[in-house]
Amino acid sequence: MEEQIEPLNRVFLSLGPIDIYWYAVLILSGVGVAYLWTRYESERRGLPKETFADLLVWALPISIISARLYYVIFRWDQFADNPVSVFYLREGGIAIHGALIGAVVTAIVFARVKKLSFWKIADVAAPAILIGQAIGRWGNFVNQEVYGGPVSRDFLEGLLLPDWIINQMYIGGTYYHPTFLYESLWSIVGVILLILLRRVNLRQGELFFSYMIWYSVGRFFIEGIRLDYLLIGESLRTAQLISIILIAVAIILWIYRRLIVNPPRYLDDGGNKSK
Repeated sequence: MEEQIEPLNRVFLSLGPIDIYWYAVLILSGVGVAYLWTRYESERRGLPKETFADLLVWALPISIISARLYYVIFRWDQFADNPVSVFYLREGGIAIHGALIGAVVTAIVFARVKKLSFWKIADVAAPAILIGQAIGRWGNFVNQEVYGGPVSRDFLEGLLLPDWIINQMYIGGTYYHPTFLYESLWSIVGVILLILLRRVNLRQGELFFSYMIWYSVGRFFIEGIRLDYLLIGESLRTAQLISIILIAVAIILWIYRRLIVNPPRYLDDGGNKSK
């Protein structure tokens, strides 16, 4: 006899005919906490305090659009019969890599317009992005998405997970890997690592490169477990390919900037106020 386990309610709050979903609340909570970090860290890196408030006005909507567009491009068969469903964001279906592309392009343009260092902005943003990802992944948990292959309840209990997480991983009569949790925990460890690295007198841009490498390594392996992956062609997992590319790009830029550009260390240019 199949177990009867009710999933968590996806609705956070109902205001008459309007439902506010946990997915949106958690995504925006991640953005909010990440912003608080950047506000604190901006001054430490010698940037105006309002830098990220001004940047978010543009980066947030552009990132949401690019994240959805990225997902739709690689999952067009899901929307082809009903193109209007492209706008049903409350049902999920946005891709972190798409959001990152939109955010980085926006930040590059923003930095040029404001005559600020893109690399300083990127370094400040690096831990903040991981904070946002760590919190936002719980929106996938509530939606029962971003999970891996089937496992037993004993396996999940062996991970010392509380019942409310184990029960939410019971989908359609089967328990699944909580890959949302793996990525959230990987991101939290990454935040700690970047906070430790920021105490080292790195050159501009290198904290962001560290983020690119850390997140991409974790995402590559976690993507291999996931069932709801995007594909290029018949079998190439999009996120794994992008992860490899990002790792390579980060390493190449790191070496190139060290050998050719010779960017300043933060203490050299007065852009790091910590002692």
